[in-house]
Amino acid sequence: MRPLKAAPNPAQPGRSGEAKEPLWRDVVGDVLRTERLAQERTLKDVSDAARISMPYLSEVERGRKEASSEVLAAAAQALGLGLSDVLSLAQTRLAGLPRARPARASYQAEVRLAA
Repeated sequence: MRPLKAAPNPAQPGRSGEAKEPLWRDVVGDVLRTERLAQERTLKDVSDAARISMPYLSEVERGRKEASSEVLAAAAQALGLGLSDVLSLAQTRLAGLPRARPARASYQAEVRLAA
């Protein structure tokens, strides 16, 4: 069993030093992994219960694969959660992250400058 490490911050600084918005698959994968580790379960245990291959579930947890709703629902159920629970947890994490600034000025600002 691996020790529980701090959840990675998907909002890494970009080239200009601003935070980038994380990908949905990264956040959902992190939610699944965090819940699995909190339950002290192995990847094999959860993948068997969900009937998902262990390598595929690992890729989903690491944000390398965009899982279908069927796969997410199976993984959630294997963890004793509903799909809505996983999505709600992911949304809560996204809402708590600093928002990335747009790369260019907003349309309204452009209109003001052009006038």
